[in-house]
Amino acid sequence: MKPERIVSAKAIDDRTLMVKFTNLEIKKYNISKLLDNPMFAMLSNPGFFRNFKIEPGGYALVWNEDIDISEYELWQNGVSCTDEEIEQYIESIHNSFGGKHDRARII
Repeated sequence: MKPERIVSAKAIDDRTLMVKFTNLEIKKYNISKLLDNPMFAMLSNPGFFRNFKIEPGGYALVWNEDIDISEYELWQNGVSCTDEEIEQYIESIHNSFGGKHDRARII
């Protein structure tokens, strides 16, 4: 099965990504298990962790030329978000900015 591509992604805390895929499914991915691998050690720095880009075409999240996480890994090992989890995340953003936000634009 071919994994979906990444449409958008947000770091929701110092270890967890919320990733939206082309089929509009949203999954949470915790990087904790990756930190055992020295290659991913820099992701333990919250500032570095939050500074990623989506590779053109949606094939990976990229931090630098050495660190990336493929769409396959995120899709296969991510946990599907419930509507309640998505709403809680949106509510936390809404409260932190003190204004209304459209769910489609946030995620």
